[in-house]
Formats: sequence, structure tokens, C-alpha cells
Amino acid sequence: MPDPNPPGVFVKELPSGVRTITGASTSVPAFLGYTKFFAADDPNATPAPFDEAERKVPQKIGSWREFAARYSMDKIAKELAGTADPVTALTLDRCFPLAEAVYGFFANGGRTCYVVGFTSPASAVSVADLQGNVDARTGLAGLETVPEVTMVAVPSLWDMTADVTVDDDAPPLDQDQGISRMAEVLKHCTAQRNRLAIFDPPPDLTAGDVKTFAGKLASPDTDAAAFTTLYYPWITVPGVDATERTVPPCGHIAGVWARTDAERGIFKAPANQNLRGVLTPGTLLTDDEHGELNAAGVNCLRVFPDRGLLVWGARTRSSTRDWRYVNVRRLVSFLSDSIRQSSTWAVFEPNDERLWAALRHSVASFLTDQWRQGALVGRTPDEAFYVICDGTNNRPETMDEGKVICDIGVAPVRPAEFVHFTITQIAGQPGLTS
Repeated sequence: MPDPNPPGVFVKELPSGVRTITGASTSVPAFLGYTKFFAADDPNATPAPFDEAERKVPQKIGSWREFAARYSMDKIAKELAGTADPVTALTLDRCFPLAEAVYGFFANGGRTCYVVGFTSPASAVSVADLQGNVDARTGLAGLETVPEVTMVAVPSLWDMTADVTVDDDAPPLDQDQGISRMAEVLKHCTAQRNRLAIFDPPPDLTAGDVKTFAGKLASPDTDAAAFTTLYYPWITVPGVDATERTVPPCGHIAGVWARTDAERGIFKAPANQNLRGVLTPGTLLTDDEHGELNAAGVNCLRVFPDRGLLVWGARTRSSTRDWRYVNVRRLVSFLSDSIRQSSTWAVFEPNDERLWAALRHSVASFLTDQWRQGALVGRTPDEAFYVICDGTNNRPETMDEGKVICDIGVAPVRPAEFVHFTITQIAGQPGLTS
């Protein structure tokens, strides 16, 4: 049969069959905190405020304006400014740590976050309520259905330890209760393996008190410590309602992490970066105080001449060499998550050499790209990582169980935390003569 096409050049596109690995998300935090529901003044407002049920489940937020509209911040600010009742004022004021954290996140370079609300600001949040329910998608359990989350912060955590009562001008904070809630957040992060907790110590602690407090958290030699970060001190901000207040820094820190990821990459330690939208730190630290806190795994916020307020620490709470630094833990979680998400095509494929070769190629190509970007140490890719997926680790007995084993090793780059200079004065040199 003659070809119906006119003479010319024709191109036919065929799939290459090459599988690629796409990097997973790295810069999406989840914030848990108090939010109060008010009936909408305008039922036709766009975007409409979330109702009480919607506030209790993870909601994706793309800007500060969206958060303010969805969580009725103008309404809360007006109610707070117009009330003379101390109990009502304390209750409404508890909604602002969450709002300030979200604002600080976007102000420092964040782009997308999730918010999980607790709609009774006058009441403490029990450990069970913080844990939440998977079916109802509430609390921490609700975040299990959001795999893109890579940071978890609870700006309202210390308020969650006590009820607002008529007798108390300011409810006393319970450190033990706060630590028990931190433990739940940490349990969640450790189980998910792809997210770190950004914690804040109780307010108004001295440097010595913070060091003592840090010693009460998860032991530094446990796996959980690698998913824990602690930042000090609290910060004074202008306030989203134009009222200065001192708030935990977790939201601003999450924004710095996101900004560093975008500008440099997840392998860069999120430190030596300025904090935007902050008036002053709650405490000015000396070098000696900072040194002791750094050794205890506490990341400090410091003021430096002509540079302003900087994040001056990039450690997890882990004491092990492998997981001491935030960027190393986050990089390994990113690599693991990316490879896992992009390799689901291999499920139910014939378990033979062709499958092993395809996995080796896709993983090696992805890791080579990471090495070229500076995430891995080594003069060549062979020094930076290895990928083994062949007959040496896929034995007949494992194949009979339906398993494919791909062993991967990487050498992450670590930050230059301490830079030492040796300065020698050369004296008594003879002058030059003509």
C-alpha cells in the first residue's frame, strides 16, 4: 500500500523506558496551634473562613493573607482590642502564637504550609487530643495523610499545658506537661522519618535554665534525638495586629529552612541567616553561654554588629556523628523520600536483572545530580555514593519472598561549624634597601 504522506522528513517519538527520580518536597512545615472560630460577618466572603470542623484537620495555606482570611484574624484582633474581660483577653491572645508563626514563616521565605487547629483556646490540649485521630484527620494523626510535610512545629505548645481560669492572670506553664507533648510530636516525626520537629523552650528562661531543660528531652544518643531541634531564645515581633509581643521562634526558623533550601539547597546548613520580621531577641547571649548551649544541642539566635539577628546554630539534639547536624538529617530524609516515591513503578515488575539494572541506573543518576550540586562529598561520584542492586544482595531466598533489595550509601557534606585561623605576627624584618 503506498504511503499517504507527502515526501519529507517525519519524526516518531518513542518512550525511552528510562526511569527518573524526582526530588521530594523539603520546605513544607505543619503548624499546630490554637484558633478560635467566629461566625462569618459576610457569608459570601472570598475566601470563606474555615468552619470549626475544617480548622481541626490539616489545611494547606499558600500565603499570610490566605491564613488571615481563613482563620478570621481580623475578627480575633477586633474582639481582643474591644474586650475588657481578662479571661476573654487571655483566651483570644492564645490565638496569636500560631498566627505569628505562620506570618514569620512567609516573611522569611516560606511558600506553603499546613495548619492544624485546636478550637478551644481557653482549654489545655491533652496528650490524646494532640495525638489526634487518623480517621478524623485531627491532631498529629491527621498529618500522617500529608506526606509532603517535612517540619512540625507547635507554636502554642506551652499554652496547651494549662487552662485559662478566672483566678489566673496568666496560667502557669507546666514543663513536665510540655515535655510530654513534645514527646508526642517527636514520636510522630520519628515514625514518619521524613520530618523534623522544631521545638521552643518555655518562655522567660535564662541560658542556664535552657541547658537544664534540654537535658530533660529525649536522650542525645537515641534515634529520636536526630529528629529534634531546639531554638533559643524567644523573639519580640511587631505583631500581626500591630501589637508587640514575644513569641516562640519556630515559625520564623521554618521560613529560614525553606529560604535556605530554595537559595542553596537542602544540604546547606540553615544557619548564618538573618531572621526577618523580628524586633529583638528575648535574651542577648554571651559567647560562653552560647558555647554551653551549642554543646547541649541548642541552636541560638545571636545579634552581631552590622548584621542584625542571625540563626547561629544548625544542630539536632543527637550526639552521634552521623546525625549531629540538621542539614545532614534532612538531606538523608530527602534522598530516602525521593527514591521511595519515585520507585513505586518497580512494584510487581519481574524480579530479574533488567529490573535491578533499571533501579541502579535511576538511583545512580539521581545521586550523581545531588553530588554535582554539592550535596555529597567526594572528588568523583564513586567516592560520594554507592548503589548495589544485583545478585550479590538479591539472593534466591529473598526473591522467593518477593523482595528487591537495593543497598545505597552516601557521604553527605557537613557544615564548617568551627573555622579556626592561626595568626602569626612576623616582627623584626629588615627593611628593603635599594
